[in-house]
Amino acid sequence: MTINSFKLATALTPQGDQPRAIEQLCARIAAGGRHTTLLGVTGSGKTFTMANVIAKLGRPALVVAPNKTLAAQLFSEFKEFFPDNAVEYFISYYDYFQPEAYVPSSDTYIAKDSAINDDIDRMRHKATRSLFERRDVIVVASVSCIYGLGSPQKYAKLVLPIKTHEKVSREIFMRRLIDIQYGRNDTSLTRGNFRVRGDTIDIYPAHQRDEMLRIEFFGDEIDRVALVDSLTGETIRVVDELTLYPSSHYVADRTDVKLIVKEVLEDLGVRLRELRAMGKMDLYVRLEQRVMHDVELLEHLGFCPGIENYSRYLTGAKPGQPPPTLLDYFPKDFITFIDESHITVPQIGGMFRGDRSRKQVLVDFGFRLPSALDNRPLNFDEFLARTGQLVHVTATPGNYELALPDNLFVEQIIRPTGLIDPKITIKPVHGQVDQLYGLMRSAVEKGGRVLVTALTKRMAEDLTKYYSDMGMRVRWLHSGVESLERIDILRDLRRGVFDILIGINLLREGLDLPEVTLVAVMDADKEGFLRSARSLIQIVGRAARNVDSQVIFFADRITDSMKTCIDETDRRRRIQTDHNTKHGITPKTIIKSVAEDLRKVYGLATDGDDFDSPAMKKAISLLAKRDVATVEKTIRDRTKEMQNFAAALDFEKAAEARDDIRSLKDLLLKYSGSDDALSESSSISGSNEADE
Repeated sequence: MTINSFKLATALTPQGDQPRAIEQLCARIAAGGRHTTLLGVTGSGKTFTMANVIAKLGRPALVVAPNKTLAAQLFSEFKEFFPDNAVEYFISYYDYFQPEAYVPSSDTYIAKDSAINDDIDRMRHKATRSLFERRDVIVVASVSCIYGLGSPQKYAKLVLPIKTHEKVSREIFMRRLIDIQYGRNDTSLTRGNFRVRGDTIDIYPAHQRDEMLRIEFFGDEIDRVALVDSLTGETIRVVDELTLYPSSHYVADRTDVKLIVKEVLEDLGVRLRELRAMGKMDLYVRLEQRVMHDVELLEHLGFCPGIENYSRYLTGAKPGQPPPTLLDYFPKDFITFIDESHITVPQIGGMFRGDRSRKQVLVDFGFRLPSALDNRPLNFDEFLARTGQLVHVTATPGNYELALPDNLFVEQIIRPTGLIDPKITIKPVHGQVDQLYGLMRSAVEKGGRVLVTALTKRMAEDLTKYYSDMGMRVRWLHSGVESLERIDILRDLRRGVFDILIGINLLREGLDLPEVTLVAVMDADKEGFLRSARSLIQIVGRAARNVDSQVIFFADRITDSMKTCIDETDRRRRIQTDHNTKHGITPKTIIKSVAEDLRKVYGLATDGDDFDSPAMKKAISLLAKRDVATVEKTIRDRTKEMQNFAAALDFEKAAEARDDIRSLKDLLLKYSGSDDALSESSSISGSNEADE
């Protein structure tokens, strides 16, 4: 049964500034206000306020986060608030992405290279499916939501309804599956494929992990439709009808390859004449050879490397026309919450310019046709045109929010917990590494956690090694860490697997770590983006969830940014202190359970995953010796055992083997950086997202 209303499942009630903020936001949105800013300090419960607004208004919502780590945290929180509703996760599906580029100064061409995370791709399919089928949807997304996704109209046109007793032959049904980009594989059934066994067709839907569809035919009629376990083949339930969505978002209704090739060649002729007129015969030859090679592959295979650069021809779009994105899948009345808007808004605006600059060089130097420029993210005006009412959520409004003439600011400064912003202590830079060691040891001995912000990746890694050699349990975190592993690192910090986390710019906005009692800023007086007033205020906010917290700035002078941060922190301290005194509130540390592993929240791992089991301990021991090969062999051997158990109909042992394999693959992902378990090559990609 489809649910069309939001049900907020929590024992919490709005407190402090929250009731007023919720009332003002709801009234503003109901009145049709385009821009509203929730000016909420760290720890004031902005996510809870957003959840209440969504529940009261009952409209679909998009929550845009500035990075994957914060998106994962928000997804987990909204999933807890709305367990009976569709809370979805939509981020870039690249574990690794190297865009095609050319560096004229060194005459260096860099080919596109990428690794797609299969699990995240499945989440994206589930998100768009929910948007088609229900209204009680919250999608937590990164800025990948502004990248090309494929037309929702064409996607919906290829939806395949399946009904019991429908008159259709098995052969026609298979052709319909191929039309919606499902491939036939009778040997190994994987996501996005189907297999045929006599009068039975098994289909592995693009949004599923553990369930398949089994369609049984009797003559030219569908006799039975069932959902079955993908491993054991046991029937989960029988259904009368269901809807199967395409295996790819990048569907095209233009199947006339000759017409597509004709348009490509016409544009090639125009561009070649331009290059000849400019006397750039080397670029002329390069472009002609590359495009003719692509055209030959398109004619014979229907595909070529870099096919996304020809997306305009495949979809029939006009030059310069913006691509369809996730925003086009939402109903017209959806609400957009831009979390940490002071950095998310510039990100959204900057994506188009960066992508355009890179591709323009490829076009100018004969590597691509001008049509490649149409495979792009939305620019900011196009983003605004596709979103209706926006709520900017931040503790430090940016220039954009401050300059909006119709923007209403709703303050949420008072924390329900009574927590006061931490005091900021300034210590000299000389000897900061050794001073920090003593401060960290003291904090850890009292059961606290520590965050340290460095200026560079190298500094973060060197400090981690130094303090680790000194006997501290410490890890580092920066953009080089794979997206799902970042989530695990933050969870392990909260759980006490280690005590100290050293990072750069990832330890700022939105991270909810109530166990942290010490935040240290190295070289706080180095003015710049990482030490601006907004950045420092956000860094201080990481220590605003624990009553025993403190913040240390290592600096030899007080910069303008530091002064602004200190003054704003003092103002907030006064407001909270006055409120506590008036209402007799004693500040209390936030008590918050550690969210489940994101893989478990979204069904990407099982409760059987046990990293303390004998098998896991043995694997950890092997990986400590860098013996990855033995662990990989264990996975292969266990896979054969699983298949043998399943063939012998011993499904209980097969399920146990499956759980062991998943745990071992997760272990490789976490400790050796292997992404083999999660990645698969992509035949067609309609987007060119950066791994934000």
